[in-house]
Amino acid sequence: MSYDEKTATRVRRVLSGRGHVVEKKMVGGLSFMLNDSMCCGVTRTGLMVRVGPQALEWALAQPHVRPIEFAGRRLAGFACVDPEGYRTDAALASWIQRGVAFVSTLPPKKPTVRKRRTKARRGRRARRVNG
Repeated sequence: MSYDEKTATRVRRVLSGRGHVVEKKMVGGLSFMLNDSMCCGVTRTGLMVRVGPQALEWALAQPHVRPIEFAGRRLAGFACVDPEGYRTDAALASWIQRGVAFVSTLPPKKPTVRKRRTKARRGRRARRVNG
């Protein structure tokens, strides 16, 4: 996974005053999670912003913005801003704020409960996989 480290540093600076921000390497770059939901991310070619499905048409009409395709399909509610679109700190902060605003409307995620495998289940699976 590669991403533009200079842009990532700029994004960190914009998000530095917020709590509950976590960075995760995913979607081909570095994603910034707010309350367990991705609000934006950095790839080697641009800034990913989660604007939501209702604002996507507006975002795509802005200069230097295009849809995001990942694994051969479009990501719904996400836009990719080319570096020319966030050249200034004010422009970058504006795009990040759009992602934060959308994610802030989402309901809190429910904690996932992982089922523990018993030794018997692990053994059966191992036999099935191995032969």
